[in-house]
Amino acid sequence: MLIKTRGIVLSYLKYRETSIITRVYTERLGVQTYVVNGVRKAKPPGRIALFQPFTLLELVAYVARGSSGLTRLSEFRCAEPFQTLPYEVAKSSVVLFLSEVVGRAVREEEQNEPLFQFLHDSILAFDLQKAGAENFALVFLLELATYLGFGISSGGELTDQVIMAGHAATAPGATGPAMLRLREFDHYFDELLHDPASSTVPNGRVRHELLNVLIRYYQLHVEQMGEIRSLEILSEVLN
Repeated sequence: MLIKTRGIVLSYLKYRETSIITRVYTERLGVQTYVVNGVRKAKPPGRIALFQPFTLLELVAYVARGSSGLTRLSEFRCAEPFQTLPYEVAKSSVVLFLSEVVGRAVREEEQNEPLFQFLHDSILAFDLQKAGAENFALVFLLELATYLGFGISSGGELTDQVIMAGHAATAPGATGPAMLRLREFDHYFDELLHDPASSTVPNGRVRHELLNVLIRYYQLHVEQMGEIRSLEILSEVLN
């Protein structure tokens, strides 16, 4: 059985000599894993570029019968070409980071139209965004949390949960000054939640700390979230 759907590439791994295994968040089937043959051949050139993180695709895909597993793509093409994301180092680093987070946090193999539309529209907006692009990852993760069921309405609500989890993980009687310092970030998160265009995040160092707090928050709510390896790469670029 074949199905037509839009998809958002999350990642890929090399497979055999010229093929890949790619994870795609699809509009109709949720997260799917596909074998794509021949895209790493020298000719025709450029086909592997269609499977870079967050590329927006139109797909004709085989649907597995019975239990889920690897399937194949019958057809694929770029749905909406980017103007900046593949060409600007800062933006491509943000995309690499966010695609890793989404790949860890979103695992359902079922349709979720609001989530797909949020991802789709956010990616296109970031491609066109000029002012404030350095804070895009922070705003994106705060908004994504709502679609995943653990959104917050204030910075204090977020830091409360991280501080409580940090205290639970420390020895009894420990003061946890590093945890208590998170209170300093409440107003930054409030701005990013309610008026991101006017955010006063001062520099890359603070931005890195805010992203660390957000990842810790995600780790509280997403099983097997693990460490996000691309965060350090992003932090170097944002600094």
